Amino acid sequence: MKAIKSWGLLLICLVGFSLISTGNVPDSIVSPGASADTSATVDSLPDISVQVEQDSTKFLVYKLEIFENITTTVWRNTKQAMNEAIDLDADLFLIHMNTYGGLVVAADSIRTALLNAPMPVWVFIDNNAASAGALISIACDKIFMRPGGNIGAATVVSQDGKAMPDKYQSYMRATMRSTAEAQGKDTIIQGNDTIVQWKRDPKIAEAMVDPDVYIPGIIDSTKVLTFTAREALENGYCDELYDDIPELLAAEGVSDYETKAFVPTTMDKIMGFLTNPAFKSFLIMFIIGGLYFELQSPGIGFPFLIAIAAALLYFAPSYVEGLANHWEILIFVVGVILIGVEIFVIPGFGVAGVAGIALLITGLALSMVGQYEIQPIEGEINLKPLVNALFYVIIASIISFLFSLWLSSKLFSNNRLFGNLSLNTTQQRDEGYFSFDNKTSEMIGRKAIVVQELRPSGRVEIDDKRYDAKAMNGYIERDTEVIVKRFESGQLYVDIIDN
Repeated sequence: MKAIKSWGLLLICLVGFSLISTGNVPDSIVSPGASADTSATVDSLPDISVQVEQDSTKFLVYKLEIFENITTTVWRNTKQAMNEAIDLDADLFLIHMNTYGGLVVAADSIRTALLNAPMPVWVFIDNNAASAGALISIACDKIFMRPGGNIGAATVVSQDGKAMPDKYQSYMRATMRSTAEAQGKDTIIQGNDTIVQWKRDPKIAEAMVDPDVYIPGIIDSTKVLTFTAREALENGYCDELYDDIPELLAAEGVSDYETKAFVPTTMDKIMGFLTNPAFKSFLIMFIIGGLYFELQSPGIGFPFLIAIAAALLYFAPSYVEGLANHWEILIFVVGVILIGVEIFVIPGFGVAGVAGIALLITGLALSMVGQYEIQPIEGEINLKPLVNALFYVIIASIISFLFSLWLSSKLFSNNRLFGNLSLNTTQQRDEGYFSFDNKTSEMIGRKAIVVQELRPSGRVEIDDKRYDAKAMNGYIERDTEVIVKRFESGQLYVDIIDN
């Protein structure tokens, strides 16, 4: 019971520390072949709304804040916020944004939901709408920005910040163009001329992705387009500049209104926490540490259960969010099984154990890499993300191993907590302890019959009892009479009797 309480206290302390040290999720990419589940329309989403009483005469503004990297968590929050706004019959869906970008697949799903929204969708860019944030902003009916803000730079990049091959850029260019085209065209009458032009020029949206797009007076070739707030206003990618949302609503004629802000549910917060890289690093330590302590004791005990629980917390949220695949989890499970076979079936530590550790580390690393980051692209394989993930997992494993050694020395020594759970005494030979039956030494000088050829090792029989023996000189055939010359480390040494 004391052991369980102490391990539980240690787990709580580490989880609390990881809460303090949580950080943003790094940018990544997803190819055009992403799962259809993440791009579902709002109509197909489950009803998770929270009904609130409101004055039907007031204009209802539903607000969603996006102040983080675009991840599957943001996509899930957007789905829930849109469902609740629809159930509340909101008059306006307002996004308050400040982001440097994130997952393309999550941003594409969000923009699809916004384009199909039954109410007007506005976005107020509070400083930044980069990369995936630019795509989401262009999907909104109106774009408003704070003076000094920026929008653009939507080139698809890998986790190390390098531009991906044209296969990915081509898809992103088309996505940006089609999103801009979805806003339709404006009819402008100048004197006797009627001009029909795009509300948001698709060519400009494409230039935010492709550095080779040249637009006279706007962007030179070889440079990816990023607008300042003033430039966005001049080129149709911003409707007006405001300092804050109350000023925006007042200037746009929204009066006598009430605001309903999206509040993440407890489950949303839990899922966001479980997929946080800082917490995942602690889970790796618990997985490796639990397996290490299990190796130090026979049978299946509490450390092994800790390792299994940590593995479930590591993979389950990533699987639900679509980040971990079946085969990646299978590799990890096979690794654990091989380690188990090595511990409980095969004596010592050999091929099965080494292979198990390798598969375990590989499974952990692969679940940290985007599905399309290492696949063959135009005849090349991008191994850098996998190498980075392997380095991260190996470092966490080494830290866990060293910490486990230290913890073991502190907790399981005789004068420490849990000292009674481990054997620290040794059995010395001078105290009368032997690894063999010492009575065998009494066979010296006795005659024996070879019952299994000595080549030079075999077996002999003395008084109807058989012993392991070794020939002192070469080969001795079966049924030969021999004499025991000496005894060393449980082994009888024999020689042929001279006639």
